[in-house]
Amino acid sequence: MPEAHVLAGLEALLFASSEPVPMKELARLLDVDVSVIEEALEAMRTDYADPRRGFMLDEVAGGVRLVSKPAYAHLISELLRPVRNSGLSQAALETLAIVAYKQPVTRLDIETIRGVRAESALNSLLERGLVEEAGRKEAPGRPILYRTTTRFLMEFGLDSLKDLPPLEEPEAPAGS
Repeated sequence: MPEAHVLAGLEALLFASSEPVPMKELARLLDVDVSVIEEALEAMRTDYADPRRGFMLDEVAGGVRLVSKPAYAHLISELLRPVRNSGLSQAALETLAIVAYKQPVTRLDIETIRGVRAESALNSLLERGLVEEAGRKEAPGRPILYRTTTRFLMEFGLDSLKDLPPLEEPEAPAGS
């Protein structure tokens, strides 16, 4: 069993962070080996498995975070309802899907795939922190490249982009 100060420090760090924290970073902050962090996380998982506990550990986006158990989502939704943001528009979801699967991608690439302008949807995704600039393409005009963020992974419950569902191939039109 890890020392009490390691368990308490680990819990405090995970509680305070809104982002998943990599195990190496937790080890650095607590000045212990990663193996000690792994052992402490396992002890915490066992503790949080108790039905009297409302939290659990979630490994996502290359790190660990402390989250509420899904069984209590309805209570948290009720608590946070007045400050909830509206969902993404269909245009924003389409744009986000293109960025996720084709990244890094330019606005022109997105507009070519969608067949309509994407500036508004892209700005919405940037404001929400779901996509970010990823440099510039080595092409005339040096257009901005976009990619998804760690927040995107978190919001969609993904550990990495490899966890995206495979793209379905469109069916060939009848008679071809």
